[in-house]
Amino acid sequence: MRTNNGKIRNIIISVYFILIVAAIISSTVFSLFQNLTGSPKLTFFVLLFGFIGLFLLVHWISRYFEYDSDGMKVIVINKGLLLSDYLNYREHKVEFEKKDLIAYKFRNYLVYKSLVLYLKSRNGGSKKVSFNITLVDRRKRKYIRQSLRKMVKANQGM
Repeated sequence: MRTNNGKIRNIIISVYFILIVAAIISSTVFSLFQNLTGSPKLTFFVLLFGFIGLFLLVHWISRYFEYDSDGMKVIVINKGLLLSDYLNYREHKVEFEKKDLIAYKFRNYLVYKSLVLYLKSRNGGSKKVSFNITLVDRRKRKYIRQSLRKMVKANQGM
């Protein structure tokens, strides 16, 4: 099974655009916010750090995810969403045999979802690998869960 969240790129670009427009609008109506704190410098820094925080949160969450379990190997890729066509940044790729999968776990936090894979390592132990799946829709996460469940079940029968 092959799946990815490549179509979410346009939504993230729209979110960045909305954040930039909101920052410009809030800077133009800066005088309205001065009444909240009394100090123009404090108001400026609160707005500045608020928008920087939102921008970094969107940047942290927005990751491209690809899952490919066709064949004997499973390939899972996480990489940056916006500039990934031009720059190979924030890439995290794991390629493993289906028989090496020990367990998996989906973790849901408030604004972040992750997939944790437990794999057999070469020295006989296990290794834990985590992937950001925040922007993968529910239906695709269900298919990934079914595929992983099938692999784990086959490995336990060995």
